[in-house]
Amino acid sequence: MLPHSAAVTVQPATLADIPTIVSLAEATWEPTYRFIISKDQLEYMYRVIYTPASLQRQMHDQGHQFLLLYCEGHPSGFASYSPKDQGVYHLNKIYLLPSHQGQGLGQQLIQAVEDIVRAAGGTTLELNVNRYNPAIAFYERQGFQRYREEDIPIGPFWMNDYVMRKEL
Repeated sequence: MLPHSAAVTVQPATLADIPTIVSLAEATWEPTYRFIISKDQLEYMYRVIYTPASLQRQMHDQGHQFLLLYCEGHPSGFASYSPKDQGVYHLNKIYLLPSHQGQGLGQQLIQAVEDIVRAAGGTTLELNVNRYNPAIAFYERQGFQRYREEDIPIGPFWMNDYVMRKEL
């Protein structure tokens, strides 16, 4: 558990922060998914989503806004979100270093996204989560509810997800 005095800040990321996001993804991706999807799918999806060029496209072309969470000045997690439909925003990513999980930081990161989305006029935040991901319980504690199931092809693989929603 972090001491209450631990300085936690969340700030918008820029293209210059892509190496930091890649570094965090390298440290979080495999531990998050190794028991949920095959090693081949894990490696394929990582290569599709987390190359610097892919992150640049997400930020520049797809309108994904990234936030970085710093704990005691060290990058410890990130999230990204984007507008989807009328008042609906999508939480595309949220990852914390394994050493920083279970300390309320994920909740702070989601709260930061919710605050920004509300300020932009958003009324709903939704996310996709693998149907076997233990993080479902975390999202439910944050007020998200299962909305529907969705199977999404990614290369030769499938993402078998729940779409979860939270009214803001």
